[in-house]
This record gives sequence, structure tokens and C-alpha cells, in this order.
Amino acid sequence: MIGKTFSHYKILEKLGEGGMGVVYLAEDSKLERKVAIKFLPRHFATHSDEWERFKIEAKAAAALNHPNIATIHAIEEVNDEIFIVMEYIDGQELKEKISKGPITIEESIKIAIQITEGLNAAHEKDIVHRDIKSSNIMITEKGKVKIMDFGLAKIRGGVQLTKEQSALGTAAYMSPEQARGEPTDHGADIWAFG
Repeated sequence: MIGKTFSHYKILEKLGEGGMGVVYLAEDSKLERKVAIKFLPRHFATHSDEWERFKIEAKAAAALNHPNIATIHAIEEVNDEIFIVMEYIDGQELKEKISKGPITIEESIKIAIQITEGLNAAHEKDIVHRDIKSSNIMITEKGKVKIMDFGLAKIRGGVQLTKEQSALGTAAYMSPEQARGEPTDHGADIWAFG
């Protein structure tokens, strides 16, 4: 994948991999900026329910315009590859930052406030993240917090994104109702955060 070009996005390096796809750093030749691109695994494209989840993720996240939420620029389909073009955030995961040693109470409070502001913006639009965890929180060198990966996002009152009785998310952060595969609301994000 490295070195390939899709539309006007040249793939530079792999950044990571999650339940809903592989993320690469790319160069947007039209706007001359770096972006992050999340590719849907090929096997998902053959399953309409997975494709629907991917589209809903992109639409839900794109509707969120907040300084503490990673911006979605586009959803594309090129040469049988389906991907989301996102803001590239140069920083480190909160998980990585914490693993390097303790952070001050003041810094913890600043981070927590920014996470709650981002979550509040999502919840005001009836969007539930459903996978809040330290590896989905990026922190820039200047201390700006960005919530990443709305891959399990659910629009409250909207389309059911999971099969009946299935649980999506990261077990250690799941609310009890989420772990049981029951319907969730913004309380699941608060549980995971708190």
C-alpha cells in the first residue's frame, strides 16, 4: 500500500489498525497537506452490514465539527478501495503518554475537560462513540486533545449498527449494558471515560 496513490492521496506510511480498518498517513496533492486515511478491509466491502457501518461512521463523524474531535474530510471509493479521509493529528495517544510516566493533576484536568467538551458536542448531536479509551484520544505537542475513531459510533435513535445481542467496543471500557449487547446511549461514553 505504501507509495500507492488513490485519487489525489499518496500513501506514505501505516499509522495503525483497528476493528474498522487500517489507517495510513497520506499526502493530499490537491490541498498540499497530510491526511490520515482509514481503509475498510476488503472483506467488509462484501458484507453490506459492515459497509453500512462504515458509511454511518463517516457520516456521523463528519457531522461533528468541534476542536476536540478529529475532522472527517471525505469518504471515497477508488479502484475497489473504500476509505475515509481524516484530519492527520501529529501527536501521541493518551495511552502512550501515560505509559511514559505520571502526568500532573493540572495536565490531567486539562485533558479531561477537553475530552468532556468533545463528547458533549457528539452527544448534543445524539452521537455515541461507544469505544472511548486512552488509545482513541490523541494529544498534540501543544496539549490539544482530539477524540479519534468513531468506528463504533451510533446515532441515537437511528439505524441499529450491530447484530442483535452483539457487543461492540473494548471490554475493559464497556458499560454493563454495552457488554450485554443491549442498546446504549451517551451513558456508555460517560462510563468508559469515568
